[in-house]
Amino acid sequence: MPSQIALPLSLSGSGDPSRIVIGNANKAAYEALLKPERWPFNTAVLTGPERSGKSLFGKWALGQGIAVVDGADAWDEAELFHRWNRAQESGEPLLLISNRQPWDITLPDLKSRLSGSLQLEIGVPDDDMAAHLIEAIAVQRGLALADGAVDYLVPRAERSFAGIERLVVAIDRLSLERKAPATMSLWRDALEATRGPEQARLL
Repeated sequence: MPSQIALPLSLSGSGDPSRIVIGNANKAAYEALLKPERWPFNTAVLTGPERSGKSLFGKWALGQGIAVVDGADAWDEAELFHRWNRAQESGEPLLLISNRQPWDITLPDLKSRLSGSLQLEIGVPDDDMAAHLIEAIAVQRGLALADGAVDYLVPRAERSFAGIERLVVAIDRLSLERKAPATMSLWRDALEATRGPEQARLL
């Protein structure tokens, strides 16, 4: 079953710790991050889709004594290669987070080094994880979903981290605009606003 781990940061405007849902899509990556001493060359490369929690994992890893380069795919490759070398010399574990999936590296030396590092990839959430994501995002936004929301939304929601977030944000926005509770009429309107025409038949 998916679970939630507290991360050492606070949401903007909130005193509650931010949380990341652990489920089918990221469990292997999370478990590997717990054991950096097992990483080949003390280095792991984390990739994943938009809004999948890569940066949250990076902030959590920093708190565990792991050096982190978030957005490593945007770095100059020669500079990143020197950063990798410094990590080897110091013996510090190094986590590189890439927003590109796959990450196409052109510098031969860097490519050969990173190809031998641990490759971690966040996948697509299944139904169970999607349900927990909806609940977690709603809690973070202070949104109270009516009973039955998860059962109704999960089969109809876009199966991606970004899509699930957009859906909950849309429900929250509509609830505030209409000054109405987040019940089925709002769920349907939010789904319509965030889904493509081919999914409309599910509403």
